[in-house]
Amino acid sequence: MKKRTYQLVLTAVLSALAVCGGSMFSFPIGVAKCAPTQSLINIVAGVVLGPEWAVVQALLTSTVRNLLGTGTLLAYPGSIFGAWLSGWLFKRFGKIWLAALGELIGTSLIGALVSYPIAALLMSAKGSLFLFVPSFAVSAIVGGLLAWVILKAAWQPISRFAKI
Repeated sequence: MKKRTYQLVLTAVLSALAVCGGSMFSFPIGVAKCAPTQSLINIVAGVVLGPEWAVVQALLTSTVRNLLGTGTLLAYPGSIFGAWLSGWLFKRFGKIWLAALGELIGTSLIGALVSYPIAALLMSAKGSLFLFVPSFAVSAIVGGLLAWVILKAAWQPISRFAKI
């Protein structure tokens, strides 16, 4: 029960940070909105909470950002794959840099490719299948570098509370 409460509360706090950070530090690139804070938080959630809770955090953040009008429908595929892959790679190998790489691959490749049909059907976006890769990659690279620096610098206290 205590562990579950910890996971729920930390997921909510990380989601709140991602919503606030995504609203304050985002910029448009093409038809997508780059929000490196989301990638940063996805990696932190993946490392500290694991892949399942990282996905819950990504879904919660995307939903709140859409409800507030600060995100787009592309926030869903743009965040869930990176969050899950980040957490899974960290759980499997225990390396922060692999968690950051998981966010990059999950967001800029998988998430971008899944975003294309959503954008084409629901947002009337025109372009190639790889339309979102550059903009999603910018978010993932910036967020990944920030997450790596923060997690490395604060690893000793963080590791005592990490699930994995």
